[in-house]
Amino acid sequence: MRSLKIKHAWFIPLMALLLVPVSCKQEPGNPNILLILADDVGRDILSSYGGTSYQTPNIDDLAAKSMRFDHVYASPVCHPARITLLTGRYPFRFGEPGWGSFPRHVENQTFAHELKKAGYATAVAGKWQLCMMKDEPDHPHRLGFDEYCLFGWHEGPRYHNPLIWQNGEIRQDVSDAYGPDVYSDFLIDFMKRNRNRPFLAYYPMALIHDVSDDFEPPPPYGPAGRYENVKEMLVEMDRIIGKMLQAVDDLGLASNTLIIFTTDNGTNHTSIISHENGEYIEELVYSMINGEKVPGGKTQITDWGIRVPTLMHWPGKIQRGTVCDELIDFSDFLPTFNEILDLPPPAYDIDGQSFAGILTGEEYNPRNWVYSEKGEEIYMVRSKKWKLLPDGKLFDMRSDIHEKNPILPGDDTPQSAKARTELDSIMNKLRSGY
Repeated sequence: MRSLKIKHAWFIPLMALLLVPVSCKQEPGNPNILLILADDVGRDILSSYGGTSYQTPNIDDLAAKSMRFDHVYASPVCHPARITLLTGRYPFRFGEPGWGSFPRHVENQTFAHELKKAGYATAVAGKWQLCMMKDEPDHPHRLGFDEYCLFGWHEGPRYHNPLIWQNGEIRQDVSDAYGPDVYSDFLIDFMKRNRNRPFLAYYPMALIHDVSDDFEPPPPYGPAGRYENVKEMLVEMDRIIGKMLQAVDDLGLASNTLIIFTTDNGTNHTSIISHENGEYIEELVYSMINGEKVPGGKTQITDWGIRVPTLMHWPGKIQRGTVCDELIDFSDFLPTFNEILDLPPPAYDIDGQSFAGILTGEEYNPRNWVYSEKGEEIYMVRSKKWKLLPDGKLFDMRSDIHEKNPILPGDDTPQSAKARTELDSIMNKLRSGY
């Protein structure tokens, strides 16, 4: 066990630091949890992480009041990230579930089920991607969510004229609505109805993922006469997040709500902007961060694909305007929720370990490595300084942040050879079972 070392984020803009502080009074009982999972939003996009290409004032405001995490690791694509987040386990434990599926034998082993043990009301809205809703309209309920409002992934549009399932039925009143407003309004209503008891509001956002490109007819255009580009979707994402945060304040819940903002993977490297002559037209996506032009890293096992921005705000617990550089991966959220709520550890094996001590300022056992995977043959183990791939490529992450200069076994220095041995041992032990 060791004490957490937290750095103050002196780089946060002066105006953000001059904002009126939120109340530090902590109400009794377990905190409400608002978990926002943005889609395809990398560190390069957000100004709180050094990005300069886009404006996100509401997220910047949240960052100024939050702890910023610099080493949180998800997956390079969305499906395995969601499985890991929900279950506290890496997808290979389940035999690499097929795209858009969830292992049936662990449907009752999710963070939603764990929180229900502590008396939480639970709801999810936005993107599900763990089943075809038309085939399994009760699927979110089976995974522990009392209520849901989700677009039919690969069944219909998510943005304009959306196809939305809500608690087992297709909504008939949203043909003129904007999907992200429907999802966020649903969760705001859920929080309002459950403000006198602890709740989990899980918001896996549709934004800023492209429209689905594999159903007919193609998704309808927005007001611009085409699909929204990354900049336009970010404006909407920031607006929706601002609406959610304002609702927490307006409902009088701010002093006892843990707000988490994170993302499922890095920024996409292309964005669909139109459908012409039977084809989807894409444009490349680049972002400026710390003076450097960076392409989107989604689908890649590089840090631009798996190292995701994460902010956490909890008045009276988390010290605002601080930065945490401890290692965390998506398997850690479930056990962290359990520890915060004084629940016993899950009665099944998991890969994650709690980082609750980071949030409360108490002692905690830090990670020495994190894991991420895209599939059966694409995965990595990473320490603070080194990253190892299964093909033997080793990267010095201190000097090679873009991972352009792999170190092969025949080129090892004594230092890299030691790191290779340690990470290879971790990888072999991890992949061989608990």
